Amino acid sequence: MSSLRLLPLLTCLLLLAGNPAQARDTALPPSVIKALARAKVPADAFGVVVEEAGGNNTPLLSHRAGTPMNPASVMKLVTTLAALETLGPTWTWNTPVYMEGTAREGTLYGNLYIKGQGDPKLVVERLWLLLRRVQGLDIRNIAGDIVLDRSAFEAVAHDPAEFDGEPLRPYNAAPDALLLNFKSVLLTFVPERGANAAHVHVEPPLAGVTWPSHVPLRETDCNDYRSTLRADFSDPALPRFAGRYPAACNEKVWPLAYADPASYGVRAIEGMWRAIGGQLQGKVRYGAVPEGLAPAFALESPPLAEVVRDINKYSNNVMTQQLFLTLSLQQQGRGTLMGSRELLREWWRQRFGSEEVPQIANGSGLSREDRMTAGALARLLQYAWASPLMPELMSSLPISGQDGTLRPSRWRARGNAHLKTGSLRDVASVAGIVHADGGRRYVLVAMVNHPNAGATRPAMEALVEWVAQQPAPGRKKKPD
Repeated sequence: MSSLRLLPLLTCLLLLAGNPAQARDTALPPSVIKALARAKVPADAFGVVVEEAGGNNTPLLSHRAGTPMNPASVMKLVTTLAALETLGPTWTWNTPVYMEGTAREGTLYGNLYIKGQGDPKLVVERLWLLLRRVQGLDIRNIAGDIVLDRSAFEAVAHDPAEFDGEPLRPYNAAPDALLLNFKSVLLTFVPERGANAAHVHVEPPLAGVTWPSHVPLRETDCNDYRSTLRADFSDPALPRFAGRYPAACNEKVWPLAYADPASYGVRAIEGMWRAIGGQLQGKVRYGAVPEGLAPAFALESPPLAEVVRDINKYSNNVMTQQLFLTLSLQQQGRGTLMGSRELLREWWRQRFGSEEVPQIANGSGLSREDRMTAGALARLLQYAWASPLMPELMSSLPISGQDGTLRPSRWRARGNAHLKTGSLRDVASVAGIVHADGGRRYVLVAMVNHPNAGATRPAMEALVEWVAQQPAPGRKKKPD
């Protein structure tokens, strides 16, 4: 794999020499111990490293730092940093469009091909732009078919309900070389009291799917409006709302994964093409671009640094998996799980040696097989802190108590840290940089693997606050 932006060998050796996995365990802060006790989680289910960023790597706190654990979504830090290094922060995906046959007087006498190359942000607005660019070539009518080529990635076996029982959440979509709008729709409900109904607007339009145009209102508090609607998606072509919409809710937007993801791409392309005035004599289908056909144009994605920000701020699993498969697509010509796993392992070995190489399934942390030690993750963060790409990675992390997965409704400790969080059933984790009162910055990694892991957020918050209260050198810390 490319050695782009490798730290000097001496720096890497220093990072290895300060491996916190070799450090002797230190006592956990009392506030953390109390919070763990309230959560009924033993200390031996907790792996922690805290050390000064860019310092001599002598841990301020080290507890079970060398124990392999499931890191959940903090694994995204490995994938995104490796991608920033090997592809570069300004790298972009391209989605080429091909025309077969001849075009005259507004009609293409042949097929139009769209080839997916893994773009994670081919959302509604950019799909609209792609099809408008086709029309900009004076094509309003396609006499043949629109063919969607998804061959750049291998098909990945996927159960959208496997991890949280929420198959209709867009973040549970499967990766796809031509991933359109996360295979999801946005349902917008706009209540009109005069009509005693909420209007329903759906974006993007899906060919062959008939959505209700409105749903009756109900004079009740706006609590769980989604349950009140009593949605029925058993027939993907004919969704229904058997309930009512709470009038007190005002306007709401419901992002919803389409119930039949295998047909989503075909339906979305045809629906959008017809919605912007296009005509189609054939059909939309999956297939391959003929060999030797040159693209008419290509739609460019936002730069990688912007995509990484979306991935880490909001812990987007499917975007991460798109990026993960892109690594092997760029190096080996096709995106495969096996290829990307080996590329990431080699990237790790080149920088940190052969010890504590993470076990990575799909790059997103959405896996029961992933394993990584707190010490190894701390080494990664130290490496990132010394890297020219430090600003790109750190600015992609949620700000404590302010945005992303650490917005105020979810996280109590405010403003003094950039942290990536992770959670699965039986897993909770946090990793990033904490700015302490004394002016120093600290690498922090904490992971819990235990059936009560979901109750340990107060312990994580207490740990972050303890680090944030570290005094300047020579001054005493306030009692914990």
